[in-house]
This record gives sequence, structure tokens and C-alpha cells, in this order.
Amino acid sequence: MEKEIDFNKIAAMEKAISQKYGDLAVQNPAYFWNEDKEKEYLEQLKEVSRTKQKQEETEEKDLGGFYLRGKLFIKEQNNKCSKCGVYSTKIIDDLYLNKFNACYTCYIKHFEGLK
Repeated sequence: MEKEIDFNKIAAMEKAISQKYGDLAVQNPAYFWNEDKEKEYLEQLKEVSRTKQKQEETEEKDLGGFYLRGKLFIKEQNNKCSKCGVYSTKIIDDLYLNKFNACYTCYIKHFEGLK
């Protein structure tokens, strides 16, 4: 049995939210996004990545009294999920791939309830 959508109820809720919090509260966030903002966001993301990489390269590591710069170490990247086999470049997947050898989606499906 399929539940029918009551558009009048939805409109009334949107109107109430708009009156209480303003018209911005009921706007679709994509309404304010354009190609220029997308390019600016991608540039900011690249800059953050470059900064993080530079920090890792200049970071010193203590190896029993010996200090070595981080750029001397080869960082092994694991971007392929062992569960679904998908190669991921998403930032959120990096953490889960390093810790659980699975992408974020597979982590939710297979590991989250096991803790």
C-alpha cells in the first residue's frame, strides 16, 4: 500500500518555517551554487591538500633518538576498497580505507554494527 503525498501539508510546513526562520530556510542550497563557486571550492580544496602534504613532508619523525623528515618516508596509499573493489578518491574514504581497508559505504554496511 503506497502512502499518498499531501502537498498541501508540505506547503503549509514550508510556509510556517519560512515565517518563523525566513525565506532562506526553505531554499534549496543548490539555488545559490554556480560554476564560479564550484571552481573556487575546488581551488580551495586543492590548496588545503597541498598545505597538508607540505606539512607531512616537513614533519620530523622520532625513530629511537634519530629524527628524520617526513618526506623521506614513502606514504603508501590504499585507495581501493577490499569489499566492493571500487577505487575511491574521496577524502572521507581515506580514513576508512586506512583503518578498515574499506570505503565509507562498505564500512557502514559491514563494520559499523560490529564494535
